[in-house]
Amino acid sequence: MIVAALLGAVFFAAAAYLGILLGNAVAGNAKPQADGPPPGKAPFAIMIAGSALIGAIVTAHASSPAQLVLIAIVCVALAAAWTADAACGIVPDVFTLGPLGLMVLVALWQHQWWMLISAAIPFLPFAAAAALSRGRGMGWGDVKLAALGGAVLGAQTATLALAVACLAAVAVSYLRGRARGPIAFAPYMAAAIAVAIPIGVVL
Repeated sequence: MIVAALLGAVFFAAAAYLGILLGNAVAGNAKPQADGPPPGKAPFAIMIAGSALIGAIVTAHASSPAQLVLIAIVCVALAAAWTADAACGIVPDVFTLGPLGLMVLVALWQHQWWMLISAAIPFLPFAAAAALSRGRGMGWGDVKLAALGGAVLGAQTATLALAVACLAAVAVSYLRGRARGPIAFAPYMAAAIAVAIPIGVVL
């Protein structure tokens, strides 16, 4: 089991690194929005180390190799979304709709209808926030990321994780003196979803 955990850690660390490369590639070709959050840099070392820890845990508890690969793909997407949003305030569709579409296909193939419902439950309030704020208070990339979180975690866990992400984003923004400014929200969402993944697998 120790060897499997180590291999899982290496595999997931590589997944996070791939996500960082993809996020940087997209961010390098995109211009930050004039009314978006100030450009920043994602904590790459923490992201890779965290993904490695996730890999070690889920490898020891995953129900099948397919589940392991699916979680690794999600980790790639989360790292990419975090990197791109921190750099230029954008969460490209390829990092949200791509893995979400894959999960929908898996749900349809295995008749796991709960996954579709779980994706819709966090999607609806986030979509309402994006519509009411016209994409300024809440971006549509964040909405799609919330749907991905719902599909991965299940509605109950996703709701809790995303609520924590909201509170953390507001608290950090307030402490930095940017209480009324735009926030790069995807890093908080990605971190919350990532932390909740191994908890869901173990429990």
